[in-house]
Amino acid sequence: MLQKEGAVRIPAGCAISGIINKSGRPVCGDAIVRSIAMMPERSNGLGGGFAGYGIYPQYKDLYAFHVFYDSQSAKEECEKFLEQRFDIVNLSKIPVKRHPRITDVPLIWRYFVVPLHTRLVDSQLDEDEYTARCVIRINTDIRGAYVFSSGKNMGVFKAVGFPEDVGEFYCLDEYEGYCWTAHGRYPTNTPGWWGGAHPFALLDYSVVHNGEISSYDANRRYIEMFGYKCTLLTDTEVISYMIDFLNRRQGLTLRETASVIAAPFWSTIERKPREEREQLTYLRNAFSSLLITGPFSILLGFSGGLMALNDRLKLRSLVIGEKGDTTYIASEECAIRVLEPSLDRLWAPKGGEPVIITLDGGAEKCR
Repeated sequence: MLQKEGAVRIPAGCAISGIINKSGRPVCGDAIVRSIAMMPERSNGLGGGFAGYGIYPQYKDLYAFHVFYDSQSAKEECEKFLEQRFDIVNLSKIPVKRHPRITDVPLIWRYFVVPLHTRLVDSQLDEDEYTARCVIRINTDIRGAYVFSSGKNMGVFKAVGFPEDVGEFYCLDEYEGYCWTAHGRYPTNTPGWWGGAHPFALLDYSVVHNGEISSYDANRRYIEMFGYKCTLLTDTEVISYMIDFLNRRQGLTLRETASVIAAPFWSTIERKPREEREQLTYLRNAFSSLLITGPFSILLGFSGGLMALNDRLKLRSLVIGEKGDTTYIASEECAIRVLEPSLDRLWAPKGGEPVIITLDGGAEKCR
């Protein structure tokens, strides 16, 4: 029987962790598992997950779909949908290892795909928008199928369980990537199920989140006006769609995106220099329904980088450490020190101020 969450409420629960090597050097997935495992009191076994970037170099130009299926019939329906819209270059079960604490396992498949040229031309959409719409349609219309990862050269791995068990289940020690994020879940409002575990992802954006946003309904109603469907009833899902909308579709930089979702107070904006004050005023007015209220700390993974962001009052913990060309981010210092005891620098970012790390020679993501 599904355990009811929320009976014991831990307001600061949930653990997040991230690693990025700015030179692009591969980091074994075992490292992020060891990091998140250092914060066991922040999880209760109802969800754990990881996102890795640079893990599929042999298919780096293809979209990698990771899909949960509740049944064989759902798989058949979804594959029929995919075959009509994409060229499927490779498909297989995602390798997993049986684990005594990971139960009720769905069918878990992986597809490397590219949009069919004729479909893409007919749609008059670019590849990303076409793919995003197909993912949302699968997750909305095909019962028992859920695409939980859909980016290029990246992948999400998540389940119901403690994060260290989830990492072992997915054999993450066999993967390497230049960037990793992780989440240990302590849900207080929504069910503990496979799709509800973090990270939440759309295209190459993935979000892990510690917090509870009181603006969920306002954020959801606004974002659904633009074709997104929030089917999971969780705040992290809507945050993922908000970032996709602001950064990819509206063309805001990540720094500008952060100034929308963690907008400064009006009293703070008034004290800024004129040019910055005008920009911040415009963003608050233009996207007022996308302001996130409530405590949160977020790690956003994207192709070529990582962004960390606290709420503007800094009501959730977030610590950042640096050693050489590697940056570590976590809810607690211990999750960084277990990987690198001797750091060059350790600090806590200010509330509402994004920390954006990109690969050497890269740029802040904005399309």
